[in-house]
Order: sequence, then C-alpha cells, then structure tokens
Amino acid sequence: MAGNNAKQEGIWPLHGWLGLTLIVIFWVLNWSLSGLRTHWGFFPLWLGYSLTVDALVFLRKGTSLLTRNRAAYAGLFLVSAPAWWLFELINLRTLNWFYLGEEAFSPIEFTAFSTLSFSTVMPAVFGTAELAGTYRPLRRLGPGPAVPPTPALLHRMLAAGCLMLLLVLAWPDLFFPLVWISLYCLIEPLNVKLGNRSLLDDLARGDWREVIALGAGCLICGLFWEMWNFFSYPKWIYRIPYADWLHLFEMPLPGYLGYLPFSLELFALYHLVTGPLLPDQNRRYLHLTDEEIPTGPV
Repeated sequence: MAGNNAKQEGIWPLHGWLGLTLIVIFWVLNWSLSGLRTHWGFFPLWLGYSLTVDALVFLRKGTSLLTRNRAAYAGLFLVSAPAWWLFELINLRTLNWFYLGEEAFSPIEFTAFSTLSFSTVMPAVFGTAELAGTYRPLRRLGPGPAVPPTPALLHRMLAAGCLMLLLVLAWPDLFFPLVWISLYCLIEPLNVKLGNRSLLDDLARGDWREVIALGAGCLICGLFWEMWNFFSYPKWIYRIPYADWLHLFEMPLPGYLGYLPFSLELFALYHLVTGPLLPDQNRRYLHLTDEEIPTGPV
C-alpha cells in the first residue's frame, strides 16, 4: 500500500496545485462559453475539485484517499461511473431529471462523455466526507445510539428496500424520493452478510461520525454540482412532482435532502463492488474519520 509512514500535516501537496489549476481553468471555460457545448469541461473541473479536496485533507491530517493508496483512488473513478448509471436507469422510470443538449450528441458520444463525468462522483463525495471528518466538532463527537446489525434488523432493511423500490417503480410520481434510500437498505445487508465494509460496523459501536461525514460531504458536493451546472451547457434540469419550489440553482430546495441518503448508497455500492476484489483493502480504505471514538470530555 502506498502511503505515509509519518503524518505530514501542514504540507500542501503537488496534486493540490494541479487541482486548483483545473478548477480555475475549467470553471471559467464552462461559464464563459455560454451557449456553446462545454461537455468536455465537466470531467477536468470535477477532477480538479477531487484533487483539491484530497489535498486539503492531506494538509489537515497528513493522509488522504490519494496518498494512502493511489491504485485504490483510481478505483473510485472506475466504480463511480457504473454506480451512477444505476440511478440513470431508475430515472428512466421516475423521469426526475433531463439533460438539455443531449440531442446534439449521438448515443455513443453521450454515453461516453456521461460515463467519464459520472466517474468523478465517488472521489468527490468520499474526499469531501473525509475533509468534513477532519473538523473538531465531528472528529470529537462522542458515541450515540448503538445499532447492532442483528439478523432481524438486516431482514427488515432488506424487506423495506424491496418495498420502497417496488413503490418507486409502480408509482414514480408519488414515491420517487424513496430512490435515495431504497438501494442502501437493499445493499447494506448484503455487505454485512458478505463480510464487506459496512456503516453498520460503526453504528454497532454507536459511532455515527462516518454517517454524518458522508452526509455533509455529499451535500457540499451537491451544492457545487448544482452551482457549476447552472451556467453550463449541456446541463441537467429537474421535474420534481409536489416539491418543485424555492429553487437554489436548478434544484428545488427540498431536493437537496436527497443528497444525505444518497451518500450512504454510494458508500454501500462501493463496498459491494470492491469487496470480492479487494477483501482486505476493502475494509480499511474508506475510514473517513478517526478510528477511535472519543469517550472523555471534549
């Protein structure tokens, strides 16, 4: 495993400068070339974001997703793209978002550029979650209610996930919000059964810090996704039944709540895919907060 034997807090790494450079160049291009297709700018912009966030994590704690294991970091991009295509598949039924400008591309072109763009979702979210985990209020958060992964709980989660997904598919305009939690309820019991890394590993000890870090990281990414999308082209727009009000960029404000459970689904999907391939590394790589739960006064 590539990494640091000693922590090096306070050092701004080289990949952070690369990330900042990519953000400046492609943010300007995406917004200044209004009316022109800037599909080629999404990936380098979000690669820049991911590298910058990773550098901030390294600056604060002396280790990060990229510096701990470069191969595993590259693997985040490989797993991320098919994971998001799963949500695109469900959206064929729910029709909650559309892409303006999609008609200007052949199906092969659109799929290729979309896949490249989707590959940045997990590196951005997990990197931002680890950054959130470096801040004192979350890092020093004491134990909360314990949620042991008992067989009864896992069976209920699996049943609830199946029911929610069926409701989404049967009545999408009514139950579409359940997309953002149903897959987690389906996948997490499988991860536990297969011995993969699971958020229930932490919750069994009353450690809620990674759940909170993931939610915060995904919400921050959501704000950047929506902001950078607003003046870009092609861009996505939403069709949100009964919640289409108080927009912040293209997204209605209630829609931002979906980013919180979406982060749990990303975590579960990553470990479901990588578990059989990297059984040992799978359990160690995405620890986004300190290992030990503080028990004394903060």
